[in-house]
Amino acid sequence: MAKSLEENGPRAPAAEGSLSGTRESLAPGPDAAAADELSSLGSDSETNGFAERRIDKFGFIVGSQGAEGALEEVPLEVLRQRESKWLDMLNNWDKWMAKKHKKIRLRCQKGIPPSLRGRAWQYLSGGKVKLQQNPGKFDELDMSPGDPKWLDVIERDLHRQFPFHEMFVSRGGHGQQDLFRVLKAYTLYRPEEGYCQAQAPIAAVLLMHMPAEQAFWCLVQICEKYLPGYYSEKLEAIQLDGEILFSLLQKVSPVAHKHLSQQKIDPLLYMTEWFMCAFSRTLPWSSVLRVWDMFFCEGVKIIFRVGLVLLKQALGSPEKVRGCQGQYETIERLRSLSPKVMQEAFLVQEVVELPVTERQIEREHLIQLRRWQETRGELQCPSPPRLHGAKAILEAEPGPRPSLQPSPSIRLPPDAPLSGSKGKSKASKQVQKEPREPARESGQQGRPPTPSQAKAAAAAGDASPPQDAPAQDPAPQDSAHHRSRESLTSQESEDTYL
Repeated sequence: MAKSLEENGPRAPAAEGSLSGTRESLAPGPDAAAADELSSLGSDSETNGFAERRIDKFGFIVGSQGAEGALEEVPLEVLRQRESKWLDMLNNWDKWMAKKHKKIRLRCQKGIPPSLRGRAWQYLSGGKVKLQQNPGKFDELDMSPGDPKWLDVIERDLHRQFPFHEMFVSRGGHGQQDLFRVLKAYTLYRPEEGYCQAQAPIAAVLLMHMPAEQAFWCLVQICEKYLPGYYSEKLEAIQLDGEILFSLLQKVSPVAHKHLSQQKIDPLLYMTEWFMCAFSRTLPWSSVLRVWDMFFCEGVKIIFRVGLVLLKQALGSPEKVRGCQGQYETIERLRSLSPKVMQEAFLVQEVVELPVTERQIEREHLIQLRRWQETRGELQCPSPPRLHGAKAILEAEPGPRPSLQPSPSIRLPPDAPLSGSKGKSKASKQVQKEPREPARESGQQGRPPTPSQAKAAAAAGDASPPQDAPAQDPAPQDSAHHRSRESLTSQESEDTYL
């Protein structure tokens, strides 16, 4: 039993036996007509040229369902301090992951600065390492024709992904083109899995924060490390996690667990879209980003915690379940969650404080897997074990790997003159300045030596090198020089990709 993954949150139950349909088609939601109208407006430049259209800070059209009202703004000074701290972490990532992982986790819980979110997600997920290990792979997949069976399905889904976001509002615009490239590349990278409809919103969120190649490798990490088996043909992993969620609910909220048991509501009816889309179609956008910050750092337990918090807040007391006397009323309650419950500050605090650990999830996973094998037999599409967050992914990397280093956006050859140098290279300037450095250090630049200094120099003549010996070339300092001339947010092209 499953439901269609539509654009605006959980929907009514789908027909029995339609689980595989989740991988293929997407029934138009109530916003389909509006989305098609927006999509027919023309190119990105044309759509962005409408004077009456205003965009919020996340890129959504003001007044649309994706846009948000008044938000709690982080003070600018606090934001700048967080950016500075994150830049230090990202520029020394391996050291921080090895010795101060708890600090990284706390900073992810506070929220990653928007200007660095894309780069941080790449480092946390291991997508940056994956890209370094596979240079040119995405370009190779991008140039390949692809399987027509998947291409047709992907094309039908493009205009349904966040149709009120400026990147995807235009049919055939750059956002939809990049989304097609990323999803097509994954079907070629993992042809045994192909394309699952729930991958489209995941890839779209990534593309809002990074270029297509980086988004592809982050998608690979999500599908293979964070949520393995979620997007396979039989969707067995998501069914298992539905049973795990329901079992954990008994400890977190016995009232909600009892009510759902009495109503005989299968977990797949309310958690499929939550988990497969990582709440990107359920929560307000500010909450989505905060959940993803923690998800990339701590793994799937964040998804479980969010689901448990929503169920507890919606059905966790006798007063709340009194108005849900049947399946329909209960599903409607989970469809129309209270805005207060989904509000960023409240939700994040509840998620952080909920005592659900990866050990509990793995223990419950073994229990549910045994029950599955006893009642249904072996899994038809067994998935690899999932890794719980950034630290586990880093430790699972086979063999030695190059340490992550920030790459400057602008690269110059060592002998290239910088602008404003008037044709003189840095090396020649350093050679010219070199004889003056000892005098500068002694504070006697331009003064004749005293008699006592002359005698000391003559006495030390044997120890000094010959005057006509060729001077050694100074060590190149191009990289340090370039770094000193870069702004804080331009050390890597992804830093300011919004």
